[in-house]
Amino acid sequence: MSYEKLRRYVASVLARAKGEGGQALAEYGLVLTLIALVAVAALTAIGLALTGYYEAFVAAFP
Repeated sequence: MSYEKLRRYVASVLARAKGEGGQALAEYGLVLTLIALVAVAALTAIGLALTGYYEAFVAAFP
């Protein structure tokens, strides 16, 4: 994505946020926070599972 496209995208998102009330902006923030928390939890679970597989693999070779 080029810098100019990214700049226009960010400008359009900010324009929409200003056009809507503060309530809508707060809701977007809450949804974004929820998505971030779910992503962190999923990546943590995947990391723990991979650690278990790796430890079992290493233990199989004396």
